[in-house]
Amino acid sequence: MADPRIFVTRQLSIDARTVVGPGVEVLVHAGPDAPPRGLLLDLARGAQALVTMPTDLVDAALLDALPDLRVVANHAVGLDNIDLQAARERQIWVTHTPGVLTDATAELTFALLLALARRLREGERMVREGRFSGWTPTLLLGHGLRGKTLGILGYGRIGQAVAHLASAFGMEILYTNSRSIRWGPEEPGPEVGLDTLLERSDVVTIHCALTPATRGLLGAEALARMKRGALLVNTARGAVVDEGALVHALEQGHLGGAALDVYEREPEVHPGLLGRDNVVLLPHLGSATEETRRRMAELALGDAARVLRGQTPLHPAVVGRLSEVQA
Repeated sequence: MADPRIFVTRQLSIDARTVVGPGVEVLVHAGPDAPPRGLLLDLARGAQALVTMPTDLVDAALLDALPDLRVVANHAVGLDNIDLQAARERQIWVTHTPGVLTDATAELTFALLLALARRLREGERMVREGRFSGWTPTLLLGHGLRGKTLGILGYGRIGQAVAHLASAFGMEILYTNSRSIRWGPEEPGPEVGLDTLLERSDVVTIHCALTPATRGLLGAEALARMKRGALLVNTARGAVVDEGALVHALEQGHLGGAALDVYEREPEVHPGLLGRDNVVLLPHLGSATEETRRRMAELALGDAARVLRGQTPLHPAVVGRLSEVQA
């Protein structure tokens, strides 16, 4: 009997075989880019486990085309790329990698915030282009963080880690829990309704999951509620922000700037963002540390192998049936 097979849709930062161990075949798509849908189906045919990336669409059609599939192990915390109901109906396990990218994403959030507030993009470009002619009292004045209010949209693990960093900078913290977003008056303590958070925050940072409730949440109306000159940081999911509305708010001078690591139609970036000095753009680097990506790969591969060995995965998001395939 052939060994059960795991198909990995992208090259990982580690050798998958060192995690999976003997008795399980591992096939990895060569190259850093996602395989086209047709190629993905060809390569994954016959696989009992699929290790996916957040840009891989796992829908009912894909699941039906891979009848041997027992588990989808998402190399991410978010699961918005997977039709969870379709997996549940087909009794296919879905796993993810919670917790391990908390610190890396929180650190990058603060790196973006500092780059935006202290105008690092403009300064670095000035030096590289030979336009720095010496210190002056008015050169590229930015904004300090102490005493400013940070509004955190989504107060899960990452949001809380960002709050911890912000407190060390002397910032005041407000948050709204994205699982029960409320447009309403302030409640006791730092948790507030979204309208209050937007109106009172000097910086708004996004850390919520992408759901039907949060898709396009920060559109024209919400952005208009923000303080004039406020900053927006997004390291969560790009589609939480309406990029067209964001460009308009920046062009009108209502917002002081934006720093984005994710995009509404990733990898496409709204052209109105590209030429602005008050916008910092990164290529989805939130979890991009060697330590974090190694641990994410270990969790995803480990759970895929557990299911194929008839064991319960450690990080399930959808409970399926244990595979009859034994390694």
